[in-house]
Amino acid sequence: MRIVKLLAAAAALALLAGPALAQAPEKPKITIGVGGKPLLYYLPLSIAESKGYFKEAGLDVEINDFGGGSRALQALLGGSVDVVTGAYEHTIRMQTKGQDVRAVLELGRFPGIVLAVKKDRAGTIKTAADLKGKKIGVTAPGSSTNFFVNYLMAKAGASYKDAAFIGVGTGLSAVAAIKKGEIDAIANLDPVISKLETDGDVFILADTRTEAGTKAIFGGSNPAAVVYMKNDFIEKNPNTAQAIVTAHYKALKWIASASPEEIAKAVPEAYYLGDKDLYIRAVKASLDTYSRTGIITLDGMKSALGMLKEFDDELKAVKDEDLPKTFVDRFVKKAAGS
Repeated sequence: MRIVKLLAAAAALALLAGPALAQAPEKPKITIGVGGKPLLYYLPLSIAESKGYFKEAGLDVEINDFGGGSRALQALLGGSVDVVTGAYEHTIRMQTKGQDVRAVLELGRFPGIVLAVKKDRAGTIKTAADLKGKKIGVTAPGSSTNFFVNYLMAKAGASYKDAAFIGVGTGLSAVAAIKKGEIDAIANLDPVISKLETDGDVFILADTRTEAGTKAIFGGSNPAAVVYMKNDFIEKNPNTAQAIVTAHYKALKWIASASPEEIAKAVPEAYYLGDKDLYIRAVKASLDTYSRTGIITLDGMKSALGMLKEFDDELKAVKDEDLPKTFVDRFVKKAAGS
């Protein structure tokens, strides 16, 4: 009788341990690419790292910062990174090019991108159409900041091909480009924009850090930063994909409950751009941008596609019914416990 009880107990333990073992990441050591890690656009990545959420999920993560979203995407396509935190729009564009890249979690529900003009150019640049012939600083050519300006110019009746786009990065190099007069306008994110505003170097032409600002520009929500990867990676490593999503999802939930001061304490001092109080103000200005659910809505997908169609003829044939394949929602649903 004692042996029977012991066998039953062992079987019960095996049943409990089975799911946990089955969910161990197939590829525990992964590399994540990002295009400007100190930007608040990518704050959930930094929080997942600093709070130990990756380690909790069984992952050993190396983060490569490429200083621009297009470069992080190139690294994914080239195979030097496994995963990217980057703009959702890249998944749509890659699908049309035969690259099955899919988002697995929404990090930002609003872009948080701001188009600002150097203050002494105020007399000549009053609308996006006035950017024709001007030098515009973006995080990197082909990045979401570049797409944002392309869209604004197209809506204003101008072509982005008539402007010069210059990669200025995502930190003090971007600030310096404006201060030195190397560019006429800049499309960037916080804390860079808050730094330039505080110093009185720019005036704002378009701002997507709030719901109202985003709707005024796009007519609705517009998904921003996401976690994306190749679909074959997802199929070969579903437990790893789940671990990546779970870690980022925990970070989103922590951000939603944390104060700006707590957030500032959780990131490296280098993120402050030399001014902690300014960074805290930038966090306050950006808190509304983060996703509440991690789910990209169909309306958000349509809004992103509509933006791209304004200036990219290659996407004219993409239909709304093609969009669901750009986002895999099962991982975030599991992370949320649904």
